[in-house]
Amino acid sequence: MRRRSWSWAAALLLLTALPAWAEGSSLPYGGGGPIRANEIIARYNQSGELFRIEGSCQSSCTMLLAIRNVCVEPSARLRFHAALFPNEIGQKPPPQRQARMLASYKPKLRDYLVRNGYVDTFEFHDISGADIIGKFGYRRCP
Repeated sequence: MRRRSWSWAAALLLLTALPAWAEGSSLPYGGGGPIRANEIIARYNQSGELFRIEGSCQSSCTMLLAIRNVCVEPSARLRFHAALFPNEIGQKPPPQRQARMLASYKPKLRDYLVRNGYVDTFEFHDISGADIIGKFGYRRCP
């Protein structure tokens, strides 16, 4: 019985520590979707706290590059596509959402994504963290 309560206590401790571990990291948002990127960006821009892009960061997760004190792990993989997935085949991305998404990126990255058609379709296009740092001027994580 004593051993079982210790296991439950350890599991509970791990579960409560998980959100703290993920603070300041893109890991919980890596899959994209409705992550409330604008709220996350505003919170980190207000606090000035460091925010790390690490692991796989796709879709709306890439908008977190707009955080002023963002850094990127060279091993990260960022996956870009047009704003929102379509409800119907052949549907185009909504222009206002597309503009809002593109405004999240530095001009050099934004121009590259547009010029190469990465945001014209809903197909994923990968860019490594090393390239985000070296080619597009984002800061490498310490």
